[in-house]
Amino acid sequence: MTFPEDALTDDKFLTGRLRLLQPAQGYRAATDPVLLAAACPATAGQSVLDLGCGAGAAALCLAARVPGLSLAGLELQPEYAALARRNAARNGIAMQIETGDITAIPAELRRGFDHVIANPPYYPAAGSPSPVKLRDTALRVETPLAAWVAAAATRLNPGGWLTMIFSTPNLPEALGALAPKLGSPLVLPLAPRLGREAPRLILRARKTGRAAFRLLPPFVLHEGAAHDGDRENYTPEANAVLRDGASLSAAFR
Repeated sequence: MTFPEDALTDDKFLTGRLRLLQPAQGYRAATDPVLLAAACPATAGQSVLDLGCGAGAAALCLAARVPGLSLAGLELQPEYAALARRNAARNGIAMQIETGDITAIPAELRRGFDHVIANPPYYPAAGSPSPVKLRDTALRVETPLAAWVAAAATRLNPGGWLTMIFSTPNLPEALGALAPKLGSPLVLPLAPRLGREAPRLILRARKTGRAAFRLLPPFVLHEGAAHDGDRENYTPEANAVLRDGASLSAAFR
């Protein structure tokens, strides 16, 4: 199963370093997968599994910053899995992509990884965030966040890192799911502006980690107290990540 060619857009990421095909009416990657990729502390030669990889945005943004990674992705929806394969190929990036559910990971991915990244659905199961079925499936919570954490813990090598981005109200569930396999949690709030509450956050946790929980200063995305016109107003730090593909490593110190 694939998306019709006339239903796709060809979008630039990282100021054109990546070109990704996305459905015009389905789930479309925005800033979250770029921020997720920037937060993953992978280095050349390591292996990375993207759970719920969609069209491949997060893993491919990571590969654009860190060459020499061994990439794999798992995607529930066959249409998106096929699109992720196309996007990897058209950007010259090797990536194994399998179709399946995180609660029953395919045999082809049952090995250890140095990193697992994930951008799980964030709308509650009740109601529907989108009339478009494929987008609805990508956005609505059908599998608890704890199951995503458990799937990641199973696939991580000892000492490996889980990096996830999700809605702030889901933090207690995620933290409660870490033990006994994951520890050393680091939480980076993503604030839209200085002094605003952070609706989203990034969580890092390490397999066999034993360090204490740390709540980091917020990473602020936009300058000023409010939007002041039809233009982007990212902070210099956010612009470096979203446009230039910089790492968020400094924010996790």
